Amino acid sequence: MSSFAPASFATPATDKLNPAQRDAVTYLDGPCLVLAGAGSGKTRVITAKIAHMVRNAGIKPHHIGAITFTNKAAKEMSQRAKALLTSINAPSRGLLISTFHSLGVQMLRKDHGLAGLKATFTIMDSSDSATLLQDALGVTDRATVRNAQSVISLWKNALISPTAAFNAAKDDDEAQIAKAYATYARQLQAYQAVDFDDLIGLPVKILTENESARERWQNRLRYVLVDEVQDTNATQYALLKHIVGARAMFTAVGDDDQAIYGWRGATVENLSDLERDYPQLKVIKLEQNYRSTNSILKAANQLIANNPKPANMPAKNLWSEHGVGDPIALLPSEHEDAEAEQVVTKLLAHKFHSQGKFSDYAVLYRSNQQARIVEQKFRAEKIPYVLSGGQSFFERAEIKDILSYLRIIINDDDDQAFMRAVNTPRRGVGPVTLEALGTYSAKRECSLMQAAFEHGFAAQVTERQHEPIKAFAELVQDFQWRGGLKNGADAAKQVNASKGEPAGVLLHELVRRIGYEAFIHEHFDGKAADNRWKNVLDFIGWLSTKAEAEDKSLAEIAQAVTLLSMMDTEEEDPDAVRLSTLHAAKGLEFKHVFLLGCEEGLLPHHGNAPIEETVEDAMAAVDGATPAASRAVQRLEEERRLMYVGVTRARNTLTLLYCKRRKKGRDWEQREPSRFLEELGLTSPKDTDISVITDTRAHMAALRARLGVATGKLI
Repeated sequence: MSSFAPASFATPATDKLNPAQRDAVTYLDGPCLVLAGAGSGKTRVITAKIAHMVRNAGIKPHHIGAITFTNKAAKEMSQRAKALLTSINAPSRGLLISTFHSLGVQMLRKDHGLAGLKATFTIMDSSDSATLLQDALGVTDRATVRNAQSVISLWKNALISPTAAFNAAKDDDEAQIAKAYATYARQLQAYQAVDFDDLIGLPVKILTENESARERWQNRLRYVLVDEVQDTNATQYALLKHIVGARAMFTAVGDDDQAIYGWRGATVENLSDLERDYPQLKVIKLEQNYRSTNSILKAANQLIANNPKPANMPAKNLWSEHGVGDPIALLPSEHEDAEAEQVVTKLLAHKFHSQGKFSDYAVLYRSNQQARIVEQKFRAEKIPYVLSGGQSFFERAEIKDILSYLRIIINDDDDQAFMRAVNTPRRGVGPVTLEALGTYSAKRECSLMQAAFEHGFAAQVTERQHEPIKAFAELVQDFQWRGGLKNGADAAKQVNASKGEPAGVLLHELVRRIGYEAFIHEHFDGKAADNRWKNVLDFIGWLSTKAEAEDKSLAEIAQAVTLLSMMDTEEEDPDAVRLSTLHAAKGLEFKHVFLLGCEEGLLPHHGNAPIEETVEDAMAAVDGATPAASRAVQRLEEERRLMYVGVTRARNTLTLLYCKRRKKGRDWEQREPSRFLEELGLTSPKDTDISVITDTRAHMAALRARLGVATGKLI
């Protein structure tokens, strides 16, 4: 039994909870697993449980932690939880709601010394890490670096050390990556830097090895709620176990039927491990769906029933009170061009008759490449659209490069900016020199910029090694003085009364002095290089105009734009159709969904190694106990879960499309309908009572004539 005082649960939120949700909210007698089917209100359960614990169980908000996977999910959960607490006059101060990685950052900031890091350690992003790994591998091919980066990430997420990875290497290529992994890890330590995977791995190491730190965090977070537990990898699961400790007061919320991230290290087996590790685990199923009609849910249930359940995981049968609804539409097309035209025709016709919004619609697909032709058709018909996971302007590599210079100019202590700028473009500063600089900086507990100027560092390296580092530091210092900064040490705080030289002049001189245009054309070809350079010119042009209009110095405008780039600038979703991969659509819902490419080879995706032609063949191969066959079955099951995620995004209508042939290079390739269509209960278009448009272009012309005006503004 828990030490928390039992209490009746009576808040305004409980009036909307169904019996299963209420059980999940009020259960506090030990560890709890909530198997929450798609659209079953899991966020409502988590936020209501937080309110119950604060108001009725006497748990202080600062002893509660809710952990999820994305910043967007954490933001939504935080807003809903705090609004609910406010509505029942309960405090929310100190409540921790964050992503796994944000929690890891907090833990490392608190216990940086236990990880051998200084308080101002640097967090490397993916591109910064790739640069280090490129040096460790001794190659320039970006595909090779990306592959090694992925392999090392999987090793880190599985808690495999460089030595263990080398000893277990299956071939020379893997052994080479393992050697680079060891060099890369040593460089990170020397640079006082961590990568994205370290934000979980290092806290796990601290909690494993340091009892005092472990007890402190267990006392800080006395009740933990974990969302999307099926997406956890080995390090995240280990972090959860260390934090909850023997007390094991937690609620894990997840759905084994939506485990679609095995390719990045997530393991659905963690759900089964919960029952093994916590024999007293209470399992509660949420099966009432608040999103979809029953025709959609019936098909989804039939589909996912073809996957075996993880050990001790009960099957779920989703249902709703939304009625039967429209039958699922199945539309074949001769080729992908006709497939995209069918989407446009159906979407515009449906929107015209229903008087709905463009944002009611989503077009989902397995691969980003499938979006290209749909985008072309949408632009031609002036249909507004947004791409899920679209890259922010500030996230573009070339913009981050220029920002790194602005950041180090305004703040000497920004080691992350120093690390990115010092070798972008390359200026002859090798990894050995940077490793020496990082080690010296850590011992002196000073910034990399300060270390670069100190005689102690200069004495540890050769003049040839020191010269390019010193030249870079002097370049930064030059722009600090000319841009209105008083001195390097107080760069972020003190600005001269005279604003220095005009920001626009300095910005253009900066990109000229560092040779950035030549750098871009050296690393990228043709149009890609031109586009990147245009982005840089647009960026510094915008900054120059802004600085002149607002009478700001380089320092002031750099401070403003650096803050802007770090802020969450997401605006309210525009009235536009959402184009998204199935992976990016997880957690979202739409009134009307078009799912493209329901074909063998695309969905299920065969990847680099073919999936067996039938489930029976795959299962028979598993009986032979071959590892390759086992992996094939796992891939097929994950592809089925991905299809299930796509189907359950739809609220009112679902249209599935497939092509009879697709272009592959210059040749045409015959395609077969996906096996998943039959598993959904759809075997041919006539089964759906939806007629196939035979002359799409004529229908489109007629529809345009009826609409009379352009259908929307292009985004």
